[in-house]
Amino acid sequence: MRVVAALGGNALLRRGQELSAENQRANARAACKALAPVAVEHELVISHGNGPQVGLLALQGSAYTAVDPYPLDVLGAQTEGMIGYIIQQELGNELPFERHLATLLTMIEVDAADPAFDNPTKPIGPLYGEEEATRLAAEKGWTFKPDGDSLRRVVPSPLPKRIFEIEAIKALLEKGSVVICAGGGGIPTVYTDEPVPAGRRLVGIEAVIDKDLASALLAIDLEADVLAIVTDVDAVYEGWGTPEQRAIRRATPESLAASEFAAGSMGPKVRAACQFVERTGKVAAIGSIADAAALVRGEAGTLVTRDAKGVERAEVA
Repeated sequence: MRVVAALGGNALLRRGQELSAENQRANARAACKALAPVAVEHELVISHGNGPQVGLLALQGSAYTAVDPYPLDVLGAQTEGMIGYIIQQELGNELPFERHLATLLTMIEVDAADPAFDNPTKPIGPLYGEEEATRLAAEKGWTFKPDGDSLRRVVPSPLPKRIFEIEAIKALLEKGSVVICAGGGGIPTVYTDEPVPAGRRLVGIEAVIDKDLASALLAIDLEADVLAIVTDVDAVYEGWGTPEQRAIRRATPESLAASEFAAGSMGPKVRAACQFVERTGKVAAIGSIADAAALVRGEAGTLVTRDAKGVERAEVA
């Protein structure tokens, strides 16, 4: 089977952890141990989040005032290389030496007129208290929104339209490589009207594409058999955080889309899973990185499939 595994940002950095290289590598090592059996049995493409990392780079860059801060598309490219390197190395340590791995910088086209540019929603970087967030907003012009009991910087998150490197990804898969790509939702790019020998000029734009929606587009374009969205919870829950919370074990995309989930966390994952199933008729799974192999087998997490009976909930213990 051909599997696209979308690693949440928490696969590299858990909530509240220090943004250190050591923490990211330790978490990546655990994630790669869970993904290795999938890579042995199937064609595997790995995408990943980059919210904490790109936010940290932006914060570090803004502290150096001799030059203008690097734009988000450049920071996205930096994090694709950095995170891809860690995943590629740690997964390579789990697989036979002859199994090839490749990290591919991935540009994704977005619409410059996307309404997301007027309403930043994508959280990046660390959590802040109200006083520090107010100071940074005044100094740097950043936008902040609540994240639990804290505040977090938010940036525009336009919808992904086209993956430019899709044919290169297919070629690597056909040669037997595990491919790490579309990191952080891919590098956001738009076309300008400026003529160049290739047609129009492609340029980066200040945004961060949602990783799960980019992963759904990637899985659709690759005609994947399974889209596995792995995170730090074991399933999608109704009534999350309440005494009545119940895990959803199976659901049709229509029934799952009719429910409401947190916009900054589970909402995009559910939306991406539903899009993939609606477009392909295949299966999407959402669950814990520790259950990666079982997710692909349909034995864990929340399965989104056309043959479910509405929303099938876990039994109450």
